[in-house]
Amino acid sequence: MQAILTKNIKTFKHGVHPEEYKEYTKDLPIERMPFMDEIVLPLSQHSGSPSKPIVKQGEKVYRGQLIADSTGFVSATLHASVTGWVKVIEPRNHPSGQMVESIVIQTDRYSPQTLYDERELDWHSLSPQELLAVIQKAGFVGLGGAAFPTHVKLTIPEGKKAKFFMVNAAECEPYLNSDYRILLERTDAIFLGIRIYMKVLAAEKVYIGTETNKWEAIDTLGRRMPDDLPCEIVPLETKYPQGAEKMFTEAVLHREVPSGKLPIDIQVIVNNVGTVAGVGEMFKYGQPLIERVVTVTGPGIRKPANLMVPIGTKLSDVIDYCGGMNDNTRQILFGGPMMGAAQRFLDVPIMKGTSGILFLTDYQVFPREEYPCIRCMRCVDACPVFLNPSRLGALAKVRLYEEMPDYHIMDCMECGSCSYVCPSNIPLVQRFRVSKALLREKMAREEAA
Repeated sequence: MQAILTKNIKTFKHGVHPEEYKEYTKDLPIERMPFMDEIVLPLSQHSGSPSKPIVKQGEKVYRGQLIADSTGFVSATLHASVTGWVKVIEPRNHPSGQMVESIVIQTDRYSPQTLYDERELDWHSLSPQELLAVIQKAGFVGLGGAAFPTHVKLTIPEGKKAKFFMVNAAECEPYLNSDYRILLERTDAIFLGIRIYMKVLAAEKVYIGTETNKWEAIDTLGRRMPDDLPCEIVPLETKYPQGAEKMFTEAVLHREVPSGKLPIDIQVIVNNVGTVAGVGEMFKYGQPLIERVVTVTGPGIRKPANLMVPIGTKLSDVIDYCGGMNDNTRQILFGGPMMGAAQRFLDVPIMKGTSGILFLTDYQVFPREEYPCIRCMRCVDACPVFLNPSRLGALAKVRLYEEMPDYHIMDCMECGSCSYVCPSNIPLVQRFRVSKALLREKMAREEAA
């Protein structure tokens, strides 16, 4: 394969350049997290309707066994991540801050924790529709954070075509390295996953995009790339939010996804590299989505690590395994510092969409006084979708929500670039989240009426 030259680096317009802080875990290989005594599996850990339990309290379940079925097209199945007994099905603390119905499994400590149905699947003999059904049954969702059901994304609407399939390995959030380690350590699974995706989508060309702070991964992919795979590795400028789907598409193909549209409208399907590798390993070993790579990092944790964690493992168990928190730890985020969600409880479980756990100290987290907007327009220069965050923030502050759609508030990705550059410490993205939620509620009421 021809060497990739620095001059071919691509990017999108606007965005920000936060400190990377990748050094905490960048060079740490993925290690397997032990199976803990209790696993908590929320029925709602994906976009769409919650799954429905098909097991009962006291029932013996096995690692990889289906325990909750999807309740609609935009939903996902759920599998036991350990062998054990269903302890209870009840509401438990959820990373969203709510109490969510969950299946709690008491782990069988004497079990070898082998897969319920370990076998290689002959994907060559399956039709695209059959491959899609297998992916759906395995409960796959986007592992980049949004947790959108994979089978829904791979279902092409009538009259449209997926000419290009794009593997998103940008991982632009500071601190996080889970995608990077997957690129280095699960390369064969990525290529197998790509072949399966290409058959499902009938795609003509594949692109793998990753930022230039991952040159070792770019080199590894280039050396191990199969000769018969129509795949191009695209080095991307290290910039936030390069990993956002629309920004990723714009950078790689120089095609803009229109307002209110999706990448499929420009013949593109994008999927996170962790999901692609997981699909590849599922067809290799018959393992559904029951574990994922999580970066445990930040100055507030004593032993940062890249861990393969069973879905449903509690945050407190991860903390104990990583040596505990430092005394001055002030905040824990699920995800990165730009879009991560702060956690209130230590018994919340690791979910399908948990790409990282970030521990910040009082040096990074402290009260900041908010000042009036000075119309500097830094937020306008930073916004990757060319909105006017200053005007939207002013409307949100005085609760003129009905005027915000005129300024395309629903196109906001909530990436936080505007808040990051604001010299007045105005919490713009937080106001936009509240505004969008209220607008969606209002639209739902009007539609129901």
